[in-house]
Amino acid sequence: MGEPPIHPQTAIGHVHLKVSDLERAVRFYTEVMGFELMQRWGDSAAFLSAGGYHHHIGLNTWESRGAAPPPRRTTGLYHFAILYPNRKELARAFKRLLDHGWPIEGASDHGVSEAIYLRDPDGNGIEIYRDRPREEWPRGADGTLAMHNAPLDFASLLAELEAEPG
Repeated sequence: MGEPPIHPQTAIGHVHLKVSDLERAVRFYTEVMGFELMQRWGDSAAFLSAGGYHHHIGLNTWESRGAAPPPRRTTGLYHFAILYPNRKELARAFKRLLDHGWPIEGASDHGVSEAIYLRDPDGNGIEIYRDRPREEWPRGADGTLAMHNAPLDFASLLAELEAEPG
């Protein structure tokens, strides 16, 4: 008998990113992405969160102050993902990117989720996404997931915000 599989309620927690310019990174993650600054460690680290948690994102310059982004086509983190609780909140995050003129690199409807891809000022890949309810996930004839890469319907996504006042 092998080891039991990982517990289904296991979650991946926060991410720590090496950045070259702490002030620039804090501005991006607070102003463009909407995270809240929770704590600073002088001019070398900052901790940001959603909803007052101790931190979801740690930023530091301990080994990277003034450094260039890692070159493409090397190993390392491809991207980290920020899960929004529903489609409306993903739409709100997307609109925030548009309002700040922040470029996106791609977007997909994966069947199980809708995702938008971008990079932070240091070149770190970010996926912002929302999951569909499990009962809506596409499945093959054998019951396995049938994820895909279809174009994301931006107009439909932004229409989530039309009912909002102001």
